[in-house]
Amino acid sequence: MTETTHSTTDEPTDKRAVVLLSGGMDSATAAVEARERGYEIYALHTSYGQRTEDRELECARRLADELDAAEFLRIETGHLAEIGASSLTDDEMTVDDADMESDEIPTSYVPFRNANLLSMAVSYAEANDCEAVFIGAHSEDFSGYPDCRPEFFDAFERVVDVGTKPDTEITIEAPFVEYSKTDIAEHGVDLEVPYEHTWSCYRENEPACGTCDSCAFRLQAFQNIGVRDPIEYAERPSYTDA
Repeated sequence: MTETTHSTTDEPTDKRAVVLLSGGMDSATAAVEARERGYEIYALHTSYGQRTEDRELECARRLADELDAAEFLRIETGHLAEIGASSLTDDEMTVDDADMESDEIPTSYVPFRNANLLSMAVSYAEANDCEAVFIGAHSEDFSGYPDCRPEFFDAFERVVDVGTKPDTEITIEAPFVEYSKTDIAEHGVDLEVPYEHTWSCYRENEPACGTCDSCAFRLQAFQNIGVRDPIEYAERPSYTDA
């Protein structure tokens, strides 16, 4: 199922980009970065059966409105939930508490998810003459999520070159791939990203739990830069040494 919303803006730019807009803080920062670079935004949101998909969709819509996106496209990709093997989509698996020192791939890993999402984003980009696809992956994702590594994005861009029309040129932009979560938070605050309209919790639609991996890394990032995370949490543990 797909659902498209068109903006009423009458001020097109010369450059267009698809932004994978999950509703989380990384994708929101990537969207604002794309706008700062002069791109007209085509927002793509996917619902793949994740536990917090309703809240993520709500946030993605609000962000697209805030950024005056040319289009907002929602695609339901239930096959990832059918495939399973992730605590984000399988009710029989538990979303673990944060273990920020672990190098193991967490249960929240959705097998090869980014390849699925980027494939849809490239299709959307090619259909709308977009020059780029933006994704908010960053360096602290590397150990846990193999499809967030720089070499993955480089390889995927080569696939795009081979698999699209000869006159199509689409780059895969992961602007924060060398950033830490703290770097993203600091950069996003400077860009005035509306983080109050974002959601990162793996467990709950409201309030955020504060103890899953995603909440922990998000809270730690804001704590590291001395800024209060504007969303509501059931718990706000300290994740800094101070």
